[in-house]
Amino acid sequence: MLKADCICKTYDSGKKTALENFSLEISASSICGLLGPNGAGKTTFLRILNQILSPDSGHITIEGEPLSPKHIKTVGYMPEERGLYKNMSIGEQLVYFGALKGMNKQEAKREAKKWFDLLEMELWWKKKVGELSKGMAQKVQFVVTVLHRPTLLIFDEPFSGFDPLNANVIRDQILKLRDQGCTIILSTHRMESVEELCDSVVLVHHAHKILDGKLREIQDQYRQNIYRIHLSSVEPLLLKEFMLKYKTHHITAKNDICSFEIHEVVNPNKILSDLLKVGSIISFQEKIPSMNEVFIRAINSKTQT
Repeated sequence: MLKADCICKTYDSGKKTALENFSLEISASSICGLLGPNGAGKTTFLRILNQILSPDSGHITIEGEPLSPKHIKTVGYMPEERGLYKNMSIGEQLVYFGALKGMNKQEAKREAKKWFDLLEMELWWKKKVGELSKGMAQKVQFVVTVLHRPTLLIFDEPFSGFDPLNANVIRDQILKLRDQGCTIILSTHRMESVEELCDSVVLVHHAHKILDGKLREIQDQYRQNIYRIHLSSVEPLLLKEFMLKYKTHHITAKNDICSFEIHEVVNPNKILSDLLKVGSIISFQEKIPSMNEVFIRAINSKTQT
């Protein structure tokens, strides 16, 4: 659905590089996590995608067509720095922002009312943004972003300011939008949100892409063959033999339950066969690295090289 090819962007007459040969592809009806430390180049790419900035070189296509002003109406952008008018009523703002995206007044009102019902904002129409809490204002910004039914949605830190309950509400709506056919770019530092929402991820560091792929495949690349095991009714002597054989780590025992880890490249079926001789298996699972671990290890690896 979206393809960026060799995007380059510099500032200060070429002294500062924001993006260098940056490329990515995002499938239709999917959520892509755009990740990276502060200053990596993420916001620059999002601004280029929204035609706020122009790249120095490279090009972007949407559904096979070169990015052009006509695509402005097909993109919804929720920037990290929110853009609501504090002294203007919420209803007026939604109609105004809808008009900027090509909607007529009645169409914007109708769509806004639908979202107000979904997000329990029915009584907010005449309120001013200055009267709202940060979380409430975030909901309004979300509605502004999706109001014109865009096919490409860009969310930059969409959960900032939300309590856990409202964060879950917005998360569920983002998933529904994807299932309805929207293609979504999610830029966030909340790695738990990436794991819950994203189908693929792109990691940017110092203007370069350093990771790109499906979420689960990237996590698999960073697996360390760590297995977590919980046993009960353990035979002490057999456990000691097992521990010596597999060099177990972090051993704890509580309430007749023995817990430990194995850090080796081994056949899981062989481990299970040996464990059955030691005691009753409560749980046995491989530790899949979290995206937070992947993020840190990937950045550290690039920093060291």
